[in-house]
Amino acid sequence: MSTDFQTAREALGARLRELRAEAGLDGKGVAELLGWQRSKVSRLENGKQTATPADLDAWAAAVGAPAAAAELKSRLRGLESQHRSWRRQLSSGHRSVQDRYVAEYRRTSTVRGYEATVVPGLFQTPEYARHLLVGNAELMQSPRDTDEAVRARMKRQEVLYEPGKTFRVLVWEGVLHALVCPRDVMAGQLDRLVGLIGMSTVALGIVPFGVQLKLSPRHGFWVFDEQRVVVETINTEYTLESAEDVALYGRVWDGLDEGAVYGAPVHRLIARARASLDLA
Repeated sequence: MSTDFQTAREALGARLRELRAEAGLDGKGVAELLGWQRSKVSRLENGKQTATPADLDAWAAAVGAPAAAAELKSRLRGLESQHRSWRRQLSSGHRSVQDRYVAEYRRTSTVRGYEATVVPGLFQTPEYARHLLVGNAELMQSPRDTDEAVRARMKRQEVLYEPGKTFRVLVWEGVLHALVCPRDVMAGQLDRLVGLIGMSTVALGIVPFGVQLKLSPRHGFWVFDEQRVVVETINTEYTLESAEDVALYGRVWDGLDEGAVYGAPVHRLIARARASLDLA
């Protein structure tokens, strides 16, 4: 069993135990109410057994918190997806991960995102994407399937041209200056960003240096249909689905958006970054 899965299962068990304690019940008491063996209660609370949706409905009712059933079942759905280690995901290369992203974006109508370090995959040129993927494969010591992964990442970008989609994306100005690739490749990438300005499905905002912010720009994150948030760290990808987490990241995005610029100012910031490459 993966460590990621087990960690999430233990977290679900801890939440069950918390609800039981709030109801003033011990393990024996909740087992009697449910007609279960005491050992089942122990296994569920300690992350030794995976609950079923019916188990969670019954638990919520037994502890007098039927409204908690939806939250518990959301946690259950997230057991496999909530914590995905990159080492495990990339064990066969980057292509499978990129294919999953293609499917994710196709079933999503509205996306809000923020990136603090690199140009988002949705907006990358093939050359820029190639350098990032090669570097990541070396870091993670994963199989090198760069050509297939680049093609899959470019396929993801087809959603930018689908009617009914909305992509509201913020990037920290530092992204425009971070040389994660050769200068000529970065120049092409900056030109690509200019081409996005004015697209009907895309609202590209830049959080500029020197702007007064209510909070500090930290890690990147993506909010899908206001229902789930995806956060990538160096070693793990997290999917957060609780209403509280989605609302929290929504507030963070709103705070960053207050300091962002759009349209012509974005064009000027990109032009300034491109000029700094000094390709002459």
